[in-house]
Amino acid sequence: MSNKKHALLIAGAASLVMSTAVAQAAKPIVVGITTELGTIPGKAIANGATLAAEQINASGGIDGRQIKLIIEDDHLSTTDAIRSFQRMVKQDHAVAVVGTFVSEVALALEPWAARLHEPYLITGAAANELSEYVHADYKARQYIFHAYLPAADLAQAVCDASKDTLVDQFHMTTAVVMSEDAAWTKPLDAGYDKCLPKIGLKVLDNIRFAPNTSDFTPIYQKIESLHPDVIIAGWAHVGVQPTVQWAEQKVPIALAGINAQAGSSVFWKATNGATEGVITGNTSAPGVAITAKTLPFTDAYQKKFGISPAYSAYSTFDAIYALADAIKRAHATTPLAIVDALDKTDMVGTQGQIAFEGPHDKFTHALKYGPKYVTGVAVQWQKGEQKCIWPLNLANAKPVFPSFVKLPAKS
Repeated sequence: MSNKKHALLIAGAASLVMSTAVAQAAKPIVVGITTELGTIPGKAIANGATLAAEQINASGGIDGRQIKLIIEDDHLSTTDAIRSFQRMVKQDHAVAVVGTFVSEVALALEPWAARLHEPYLITGAAANELSEYVHADYKARQYIFHAYLPAADLAQAVCDASKDTLVDQFHMTTAVVMSEDAAWTKPLDAGYDKCLPKIGLKVLDNIRFAPNTSDFTPIYQKIESLHPDVIIAGWAHVGVQPTVQWAEQKVPIALAGINAQAGSSVFWKATNGATEGVITGNTSAPGVAITAKTLPFTDAYQKKFGISPAYSAYSTFDAIYALADAIKRAHATTPLAIVDALDKTDMVGTQGQIAFEGPHDKFTHALKYGPKYVTGVAVQWQKGEQKCIWPLNLANAKPVFPSFVKLPAKS
């Protein structure tokens, strides 16, 4: 073979290698999104992921590679969710799966994440068991990250907010806990029962109702007979019907706690304004600058989707950015490389400083809770707008209740 032909062969081989490397570098990074598109929190997960991916891609992607989202509706079904999860991992080759606000669905997916060695970031579900599951067998289950707060922390946030507002400002002393019967509310109610008395709110009763309840009149009548100062809610699967009946029946008791669907402006329309005066915990709210990233996200979300983001939009947006950051730092998309990098996450998000609990914490791989990390906010609907009433240093309004709500006499 002549030297010229030999040189041409070498050049051709080098060109082929280079072309293959470039093609590989340009290959999209697939991320699966499992969610419940027919619900307010579920749709917010898809929207939050979409906005994050668009922004990351517009900034050059992850080391030059674009994020490709595979968004699938699990229809609130564990069976559909498992099939979707398996398909996204085995057929779509997703490097990670993100989503779901339903704890029962997330709990069903966790064993599959462990079995398939697939990084899975849960961004809306709240059951304590989600992160306790990781803690029980870290080596096998380290692929799972509870990229939201467990119910125990949500309960503490409600208590912290209630102390600074309902107790200190309005001298409330009694409460009835009213929660939907779901996996996430069992530890939430246990948290309420533990922390509400500590802040000065005596729990008179703990009422749990089926998520398919259509008439809340008997429940409200029972609560009224107890004469509490406030109803502390634990609602996510439901929200519209109990809120509408609370307003229509002029239940003379303040409504606070967690009414997850009330975190989005869609809820105002869905209740025809009946949510006026309702207080709910949320990850953030329009006009609230928890960090430098909060307002730009909220504004961009409202501009793109025409509504304010529900709580799960903030957490999912942060999770996609945390995942992208982990892949960049790992310089790899293999499962253990991503897990190792996610373990070291320490970034500013829309909700606060984003970091995950370590393997020795009871809530392994859950978001860290506290003033230095994530606490969420308490918002109240006032004249059709969400106003932040807690934390006090971020508050842009004071609580105002509808005229039918009977407040304690000032001491």
